[in-house]
Amino acid sequence: MRQTPTGLRTHIGLFGRRNVGKSSLLNALVHQEVSIVSNEPGTTTDPVEKPMELKPIGPVLFIDTAGIDDEGELGERRVAKTRATLDRTDLALLITDGGAWGPHEAELYKTLHARGTPLVIVHNKVDLPAAGKPNGMPDATTVWASAKTGAGLDALREAMHSVKARRGIAAAPLAGDLVGPGELAVMVIPIDQEAPAGRLILPQAQTLRDLLDSDAMTLVVKERELRGALAALARPPRLVITDSQAFLKVAADVPEEIPLTSFSILFSRFKGDLLRQVEGALAVDGLRAGDRILIAEACAHHPVGEDIGRVKIPRWLTQYVGGALRIDHVQGHDFPEDLSPYRLVIHCGACTMGAKELGGRIERCAAMGVPITNYGLVIAYSLGIFERALGPFPAALERYRNAVEARRNLGKPQFQPPTPALEIAHG
Repeated sequence: MRQTPTGLRTHIGLFGRRNVGKSSLLNALVHQEVSIVSNEPGTTTDPVEKPMELKPIGPVLFIDTAGIDDEGELGERRVAKTRATLDRTDLALLITDGGAWGPHEAELYKTLHARGTPLVIVHNKVDLPAAGKPNGMPDATTVWASAKTGAGLDALREAMHSVKARRGIAAAPLAGDLVGPGELAVMVIPIDQEAPAGRLILPQAQTLRDLLDSDAMTLVVKERELRGALAALARPPRLVITDSQAFLKVAADVPEEIPLTSFSILFSRFKGDLLRQVEGALAVDGLRAGDRILIAEACAHHPVGEDIGRVKIPRWLTQYVGGALRIDHVQGHDFPEDLSPYRLVIHCGACTMGAKELGGRIERCAAMGVPITNYGLVIAYSLGIFERALGPFPAALERYRNAVEARRNLGKPQFQPPTPALEIAHG
């Protein structure tokens, strides 16, 4: 992990009509020709992304988008891509040209405001004659700038920093709060065909860095060395974190009094909504043959061997239900608008995705009454060690027990997590 991962950067989206200077402004901000600039309307088609360190904000990901007023069949598809970008925008730049404020700007402002997205209105092209502050413009943080001359760019950076600080949300904890300064965490990392050569996968690398930043001590072992490592310690660790493929063996080797969870479950709390995803895992008991399931991965990797999302979780679900399921897969930023056909959504840990985007997906599922969970939770539930894996998270464990009790009071069958013979992969 040589640079800040995309999922931990502040996503800054540039929005506006065609030819208001979105791409020119981005190029001026980053001092590079990132986006193609032309007087021809509609030059930007798909969103263009540029990661960088932007003082005083820090690590950011700029997203240049197509004009919201694009036309024609192809233009409508470009606008749809632009609107999809709103799902992952932490801070928006609503760009106009020299003071114009019309229906497109008003609609964008209304949409961003409804989503609670912090924004800065940028009146670009102040080097050209302008009529001053336009009628109907809302009372919001506003900067007058010129991508051509550089005027106002420092003020824009300061405005972005100020708005982000004023409207920012504190990051959820990853693992450091579960261990504490001077205490020990043990990370169990299998090395197999799915482990990338010469490096750790992103959830492992991010968790290790988080523990170091929290002044915790860390011991990293493979699953075969865990028992000997624990025996050699003078005192037990505060937490054991395992890759989900080794959940059963690790649970057997770690004494009950030592808290245990997985990287994927940590990321459910860090990036998403652990309580809702715990409840979502319980929906597995209601699945029947023929039900439709959505499995979503944040990254667009090429499936290797016994891929967790493409092979192993579908295999387990089919075995558990006792009949064929209809399973759809999506990757990257693709996610259906209509989730009503699905009985369950199973999401990866979302290590490469921003919390805003994953949170939006969880909210969309909730609005449509579709349960959503994640890889690690489904695996722990399937292996009958759900309570053990939730032990480090008292609120999540209580939510699960309350759900079991509610089911009992309604006279419904108790949750019976199956224990099929599964080969569990990375989660």
